[in-house]
Amino acid sequence: MATKERTYAAGRGLAAALVFVAMLLAAFSLWTAIPLSWVYIASKLSETQFPAGGPYAVVVIGILLTFLVVAWLIGRLNNLYIRITGTNRIGPIRPTWLKSMRDTAPIQSSVTVVEAVLMASVMLAALALTLWFFLLAGSPLPNQ
Repeated sequence: MATKERTYAAGRGLAAALVFVAMLLAAFSLWTAIPLSWVYIASKLSETQFPAGGPYAVVVIGILLTFLVVAWLIGRLNNLYIRITGTNRIGPIRPTWLKSMRDTAPIQSSVTVVEAVLMASVMLAALALTLWFFLLAGSPLPNQ
């Protein structure tokens, strides 16, 4: 009976981790894939290098609508995470040997899953931008 409960808990933990990763990828796309995709789409719609307002409107409206869809998706994934785990908070991870015997009170200042996902996505986007800038962008100065 104990192994069945452990297997069930491990399956729930794996499902929660997969939902968390899906939320992280969706949030990361807010800063990377969505804006780049809409700029690419608008560049294919424009016939000149100096377009009128049409392609710019496509970019702005497309990004806004896609952000709303992805935010709705993150909210749905958060609800799924809550159904799997029973909470929307991420507690602090402390080694067992640091825990007090009286450490049974719920932690009030823990971070919610959505907060953790959005903070992590912003940090990943900043890291990606930094790596691109220093390693892949190349120099804007002419080679002489």
